[in-house]
Amino acid sequence: MSQWWEYPALPRRPGGRAILKVKAICGGGRTGRLAKPGEFHIKLSSATQSRSGVQWRPMPTLFHLHLRGKTEKPSRQRCLSFLLITPTSLSFPEGAGQEPSSFSVGPRRKLQLRGAPTLLALTWTFAPIPTSAPAPPAMDSAARDKMQPALPPGSSCPGPEWPEQERAEQLARGAALKWASGIFYRPEQLARLGQYRSREVQRTCSLEARIKSVVQSYLEGVKTGVRQLAWALEAVQGAREALGQAHGLLWGMAEAAQTLEPLREQVVQHKQLQAMSQLLPRLRAVPAALAHTQTLIDAQRLLEAYVSLRELEQLQEETWAPLGGLELPVFEGLGPLAEALGQAVEAAAGAAGQLAREDPALLVAAMRVAEVDAGRTTSLEQAARDWRQRCLRALQEGLEQIHFGTPLQPGPGALAEWLEALRVALPAELAAAEALVAPCCPPHYNVVRLWAHTLHSGLRHCLQQLLEGPQLEAADAFTLLHWALHVYLGPEMMGSLELGPEADVSDLEPLLTLENIEQLEAIFVAKVQASVAQWLQKALDGDVAEWGREQEPDTDPSGFYHSPMPAIVLQILEENIRVTRMVSESLQRRVHGVALSELSAFLRSFSDALIRFSRDHLRGEATAPHYVPYLLATLNHQSALSSSVSVLQPDWVAPGALAPVEAALDELQRRICRLVLEALLAELQPLFAALPSRRWLSSPELLDDVCERTASFCQDFRHVRDPAVQLLLAEAERTVVLQYLRALMQGRLVCRGADERTQAAERLRHDAAQLRELFLGLGLEESVQCAPVLLALRELLNLRDPTLLGLEVAGLRQQFPDVSEDHVSALLDLRGDVSREQRLAALSSLQAGPQPSPPASGRALFSLVPAPAPPLSSCLPSGSCA
Repeated sequence: MSQWWEYPALPRRPGGRAILKVKAICGGGRTGRLAKPGEFHIKLSSATQSRSGVQWRPMPTLFHLHLRGKTEKPSRQRCLSFLLITPTSLSFPEGAGQEPSSFSVGPRRKLQLRGAPTLLALTWTFAPIPTSAPAPPAMDSAARDKMQPALPPGSSCPGPEWPEQERAEQLARGAALKWASGIFYRPEQLARLGQYRSREVQRTCSLEARIKSVVQSYLEGVKTGVRQLAWALEAVQGAREALGQAHGLLWGMAEAAQTLEPLREQVVQHKQLQAMSQLLPRLRAVPAALAHTQTLIDAQRLLEAYVSLRELEQLQEETWAPLGGLELPVFEGLGPLAEALGQAVEAAAGAAGQLAREDPALLVAAMRVAEVDAGRTTSLEQAARDWRQRCLRALQEGLEQIHFGTPLQPGPGALAEWLEALRVALPAELAAAEALVAPCCPPHYNVVRLWAHTLHSGLRHCLQQLLEGPQLEAADAFTLLHWALHVYLGPEMMGSLELGPEADVSDLEPLLTLENIEQLEAIFVAKVQASVAQWLQKALDGDVAEWGREQEPDTDPSGFYHSPMPAIVLQILEENIRVTRMVSESLQRRVHGVALSELSAFLRSFSDALIRFSRDHLRGEATAPHYVPYLLATLNHQSALSSSVSVLQPDWVAPGALAPVEAALDELQRRICRLVLEALLAELQPLFAALPSRRWLSSPELLDDVCERTASFCQDFRHVRDPAVQLLLAEAERTVVLQYLRALMQGRLVCRGADERTQAAERLRHDAAQLRELFLGLGLEESVQCAPVLLALRELLNLRDPTLLGLEVAGLRQQFPDVSEDHVSALLDLRGDVSREQRLAALSSLQAGPQPSPPASGRALFSLVPAPAPPLSSCLPSGSCA
């Protein structure tokens, strides 16, 4: 059974119209053919069990037709349940007149036809073209393959364009199979086939009616739109015609206006001549008025001159408009005349301070002229004169010229004099400005504030130029720092209570920037350092020059050696530190550091000078008659510096700041003491060369000579102040004892028997007592003396039983930890009765005993005494022979 369905076919080109006729055949393997060219060849077939479909090959392809039915094999009597028509995507090949190979409109549309075959008229509208278009040319195979997508291998219909389509088709087929199997599977349901057919027919009719209604509404809307477009086109054409007519009229009027141009020029000339004839009497008086105005300016009658000038300018404005902007030669001198008046006003403002005292009326006239001219309006194309600003600039420049116009002349004290003059002049200038100049000027000039700011900026600029010039001296740098930081803003100048708040300049830029202050401080510190070093060197050279005098050092009323050098040194340093307190804390810290460093350098130079002095004296190159007294005088210098150096440590200085100076002072004291003791040692060494000896055992003369020489040498110690004299006496006593021990260790004497050992022990006791009495008489405390070491050696010599020497040696080690085996061996040699075994036993006890604690005094004795080298032996000195 077959049905012919007629549908809108694919248009040959956009806007065309065609009818698609489809012949559907219920039954497998049947085909329907259309005989007319351009229509479709459709092959309908039913699938078995799984699917049913429609395979067709269009000429061109327009729709995909899918036959939906049951999965079972259909019979010839069964009709088509519904036909699904799906447009594909719209695309046209290039070139006019060719038919598209596929077709779609926007998103995918589906039209389902159910029931009996129905005639649908679907119109696809594009750009309008003639309906009687020629047939398109035949399409070659390459173009057809390009426009029509290839089918997958083994497929008889195009595949789905997206995965959802295939799933939707599967669900639809499943639903259709389920519905058909429920109705047509049982024979009793076949009787209701007519009812189903009629119901599907009704649904189809309803769908057709709805589609027709929608299409009709679309067509009506398109018709309305086309009608409105036609109306708009007519209105646009009418407006275009009206504009063309207006353009023609305007072009004609322009040509007519060009013919009237000579007449217009004649009219303008007539008006100018008429105005000139009316103004001619006044224009004749212009040269005389110009001369009169210049006379008034020369006579400094500024108000009258300004009135005359304004009359002339008003006349110029009255002639300028009627003459069409024509400049008359008679007014050529008006510009220079106005400039001369402006210069006169500016000159009066520049001398405001002087005029306020001598001729305030002239100053008031100049200010009134400037203010009146500031409100002047003119119709001429002239630039504003701006006399008010010129007056303000003249006020400032005149004030700066008075106080800062003359360059500062270099010279000692010139800067200090100039700053002192400013200290007096600037407050007086501000007071005069408030009392005299301010009443002569408008209130909005703020004369006092203007004066204060002008003076401040001028002074600041002048100081900047001064710092950019040659480097200042230390005094000038210090004066400028103190003046700028303290005097300028102080109560004597800008901070005076007599000046009002308008004269406050504290919120302005400071006179000296941080860079300027750093520059001045660096200059001052460098200059001060060089000056202090020079003064200290002069003081040292003056004191050194006195060391070779024939007279002894000077003494103070107390009898101590005295020199003004320490006081001079400390005064120089302390004065420089104290004076910087007037400027700033930063400068004081820097100068304090410089003072300490220069004092350390001075102490090193002092020590080097002492070394040269001693070397020259000992070598005989420059023999000093009073060598030791001057050494003792320098020790007093060191004591004076040590006791007074605390003045260089203000409260704000860290506690350890003076540590390097104190260390240098201690080193200087040790060096002086060493030089003094070297001189003492040079006198005692010849005496100790005969000790010990047989004569020493029998007579105290040798030590008497030593004590006499020592007492004579130490007599000058009374001119040394405490505590240096105690240190010097202690070192002298230790030097004598060390020389005594060194003589004992030389091995010059060996006791021949017990009597000599007893004599030697008694001599040691007597010598220790004699030395103790000597230094007690010189003022040395007994607790710090070293002579008791002789009593310890006496016990070692006085021992009767040599087997007990180990105990005595151990006791000696406890009293004097620095005693060595060589020292003990030398003392045992002095006894003369110690066998080898006893010596080794005594030395072994020295090693076996507990380690002694260091002496309370901390002063070494035996470690400073060189012991004689032991005799060569095959045995170790501290052990027995193998």
